[in-house]
Amino acid sequence: MSCGCPPGLPDVDPRTDPVLVLRGPVNRDAVTGLSDVVRGLARSSGVVVCDVRGLDPPGLAHVDLLARLELAARRGGGRLRLRDPDPALRALLGLVGLGLQVEGEVEEGEPAGGVEEAVETGDAAP
Repeated sequence: MSCGCPPGLPDVDPRTDPVLVLRGPVNRDAVTGLSDVVRGLARSSGVVVCDVRGLDPPGLAHVDLLARLELAARRGGGRLRLRDPDPALRALLGLVGLGLQVEGEVEEGEPAGGVEEAVETGDAAP
């Protein structure tokens, strides 16, 4: 028996977001080049995943770098998403008010997957 369906899963977007891997110490000279790369990637794909697991222990230089990369992504019409941030880096980003999206987490204001809103029996129907 055969079917005329194309191979692969239906209604699945095979596109993957580009990944920028950051490793080692952060220096000011690399920021301009990285910002240009992120801006270009954001123009073409919309979302740039930034793998930060290889960064040194977090500090303000990391916050500065990620803020500049987020700004570059926004200027390119997209956004930055972090992959595997250290808990200390996430705490530091929260402390300075830089709320970057983390890969695998639900965006703010969005319900978690598989969660349905409960309806109370006394609620009026919309």
